[in-house]
Amino acid sequence: MKKNRRTFLKKSALAGMAMAASPSLTWALGKDTVIGHGDFTYKVLPEWGRLDSSRTPVLNCHEMVMDQKGRMILLTDEVRNNIIIYDQGGKLLETWTLDLPAAHGLSLVNEGGEEMLWIVDNGGRVVKTDLKGRIISEIPNPLTQGIYQEGMRYTPTETAVAPNGDLYIADGYGSQYFLQYNHNGEFIRKFGGDGHGDEQFKTAHGICIETRKGKTPSLICTSRVHNSFKRFSMEGQYLETVFLPGAFVCRPVIHGDHLYSGVCWSRSKYLEPMDNSGFVTILDASDKVVSNPGGTAPVYQDGLLQLMVQDQPIFKHCHDVCLDQDDNLYVCQWNAGKTYPIKLVRV
Repeated sequence: MKKNRRTFLKKSALAGMAMAASPSLTWALGKDTVIGHGDFTYKVLPEWGRLDSSRTPVLNCHEMVMDQKGRMILLTDEVRNNIIIYDQGGKLLETWTLDLPAAHGLSLVNEGGEEMLWIVDNGGRVVKTDLKGRIISEIPNPLTQGIYQEGMRYTPTETAVAPNGDLYIADGYGSQYFLQYNHNGEFIRKFGGDGHGDEQFKTAHGICIETRKGKTPSLICTSRVHNSFKRFSMEGQYLETVFLPGAFVCRPVIHGDHLYSGVCWSRSKYLEPMDNSGFVTILDASDKVVSNPGGTAPVYQDGLLQLMVQDQPIFKHCHDVCLDQDDNLYVCQWNAGKTYPIKLVRV
């Protein structure tokens, strides 16, 4: 009996080591794994989008959008293919590159019936392209325009475009400001900045426009280290904070009446962010968390959301989510062993 127990423990330890060494923990869980809570549960498709890495490699799969043809457009920081375009079955359609070594943010905008991409590189470039990769325009570095003073860091991470064409840039790895420009690329204002005040940010990583029915248009801005989304008026006035304890959220994504976000890290019981601890979080129109695929079920006590952490080792570091017309999720990851996006089919 002792020998059998030792054999069992040895095999269990080897299995655990194999999972830790795997490019993605998901492969060890099987294709019938279902995650999530309440009405938002999903079947995991770990092999969706896997390509020949010798021909179409990725480093980090940073963000994804869906165009009006239903194609899934992925942004990577691999200079051989900054853009990878899939069909919804995971088949490769095409690739192109702008030779951006730190490509990070991707937004899709419809301009008079023609779709354009805003691509952000952490090296300081914010460019608009067509869907074939032709550069249409570029926003100058704020240091060259007197918007930032000498010595201020500019490391943009994300963009969002308002219905009137105004462009908002998140300087999430730089000076923690959000910069607003009109549709001609003329600077209007900046708001935020580094700090712990309600109107300030720690890792101002992402931004989206509040478009849900019945809600006043506003800006939902990420403050990742604060485990929160902060809502601002379209003119940059602070309105409120949505606190998500334990969740180091990336950009907010609006789909229907819900807000979705990848969680890059979650906290341990000692309140430190832990590597390989990501999950996805979903909020309803009242900003209440209703599901955490890959994470613990959301719990409210006396109206306050309790600590949320990774519950299942599905993901490493979730950086973005994209949704299709059937409410399926496509999860992009940073620092996940050069793996491709994971598809979650809603059940």
